Amino acid sequence: MTAPAWVQHAIWWQVYPLGFVGAPVRNWDGSSSADEHKLRGIVEWLDYAVELGASGIALGPIFASEGHGYETVDHFRVDERLGTAEDVDALIEAAHDRGMRVLLDGVFNHVGQHFPRFQEALAGDAKAASWFHFDSSGRHRNFEGHDELVMLNHDNEDVRQYVVDVMSHWLSRGADGWRLDAAYAVPTSFWASVVPLVRQSFPDAYFLGEVIHGDYGRIAADSALDSVTQYELWKAIWSAISEKNFFELSHALGRHNEWLDAFVPATFVGNHDVNRIASTITDERHLAHALVVLFTVAGTPTIYYGDEQGFRGTKEERVGGDDEVRPEFPSHKDDLAPYGWPIFHLHQGLIGLRRRHSWLHTARTEVVELSNTALAYRASAGEERIHVILNLGDDSVECRLSGPVLAGEAAVQGGHVTVPPHGWVVLG
Repeated sequence: MTAPAWVQHAIWWQVYPLGFVGAPVRNWDGSSSADEHKLRGIVEWLDYAVELGASGIALGPIFASEGHGYETVDHFRVDERLGTAEDVDALIEAAHDRGMRVLLDGVFNHVGQHFPRFQEALAGDAKAASWFHFDSSGRHRNFEGHDELVMLNHDNEDVRQYVVDVMSHWLSRGADGWRLDAAYAVPTSFWASVVPLVRQSFPDAYFLGEVIHGDYGRIAADSALDSVTQYELWKAIWSAISEKNFFELSHALGRHNEWLDAFVPATFVGNHDVNRIASTITDERHLAHALVVLFTVAGTPTIYYGDEQGFRGTKEERVGGDDEVRPEFPSHKDDLAPYGWPIFHLHQGLIGLRRRHSWLHTARTEVVELSNTALAYRASAGEERIHVILNLGDDSVECRLSGPVLAGEAAVQGGHVTVPPHGWVVLG
């Protein structure tokens, strides 16, 4: 494992900056609004993130791009819809003053069509053309069918050096690590050549790859990344709870254990690319169960902004289909809806439990009892252990376990614990 020691205590609050600050994402005419310094609006929410229990802020794209942020045109320049490099400096400084880390989002699999080297390639510059993939007809390779996303040639040494330079530049300005977008689409050999070079100068930096599918363990090992995103567990959490099939979650927890020998996965129940967890789990009584799993199994947890307030939203396959899951945040926490605060306080309590048991970062999970609607598991590391019982059914669940109630609700007596219908409990 290569992750720096501070990651053991990391709990990220993920923000999609363009949406969060209300910047125009579509139909943007390219006009500058840097003087609005919208990025500094995120600074106003750092105390809220600390109050939640987060120890870091994971930013979505902040670099100059053509639209939604993932079609970057200049990795060294801040998107003018957000502000300036000085605004980034101010955000990083404010976060560090509060003891928070800052994770940047790097899109190095592809670039936007107005990326200067791509424009030079279209103009006939052969050296620039070597940064990309062109077929015999002169058509460029794109990312997953999106022509506006131009795939980089990761065998090109200039591309490799460019990524090293970009990463190093922002780490030198105080960033603490990188989330690498679409890392699954990039050859692992590319990351394996880039990350160690950057790590030479920034040994305390954290490198997280977005990996949706595949052999997580092999990808993490071959790429020299510290971690990858745990989409299998994400899917199993919401699916098992929604469909009342805890066998699916039990299977996923077994696979989760296997990867812990090589790396600690990045865990989540929501992000900028998926439906809101409060929309996916339609029975409000069971939303807590998903959060309990997130904060009691191994991993580096991330909370997607708004999930801690019970925001709802679903993705659609259309232009603007991400808008519901990437909304503008209000200007002040007093403007948040009253119904969201109980969910916020639930997050606080579970994060507090996580912090008091930091060994959970690498804990192994063992299923103790299992049915479609009830799951009991033990999370342990060395001599440390807790038990978690989740009940989705209309009847109480009784397990032969005991211990003090750390969170949730249950009756513990005579070596047995009884969890009420649709309830949950964490036992010490």
